[in-house]
Amino acid sequence: MTTVRLDDQLCFALHAASRALTGAYREPLTRLGLTYPQYLVLMALWESDGPSVTELGLRLKLDSGTLSPLLKRMQVQGLVERRPSAADERRVHVHLTAAGRELGDHAESVQQCLVETIDLDDSEFATLLTLARRVASLDHTSA
Repeated sequence: MTTVRLDDQLCFALHAASRALTGAYREPLTRLGLTYPQYLVLMALWESDGPSVTELGLRLKLDSGTLSPLLKRMQVQGLVERRPSAADERRVHVHLTAAGRELGDHAESVQQCLVETIDLDDSEFATLLTLARRVASLDHTSA
């Protein structure tokens, strides 16, 4: 019998932490009518509106099989528009609608809910963010 314990594994601790953080976003995002993946798409677009679907997938680390249906639902909700590129109609770009831009006004309050939920001081938060980015940089898969 192995002496390897689940609770001693970094992968499980990160998995559990990710699920807990995603859960902490549920209530404030539900008030906005958003899911967590939709929120991530909007955050990327608030930073830089109009990327190609491919660029957005790379930014979010999502494959097209996950991203395309998500964008279709967001378009039906009136949050984004998908438009063919003027230079190459095979490329589709994603743009915020007025409603999608307006939700950006609430992003800070969503983040504040998370900060209050996880109860970390500024130094702990900065350390956790730095370490999470370092671990995420190990990802050698492509979207």
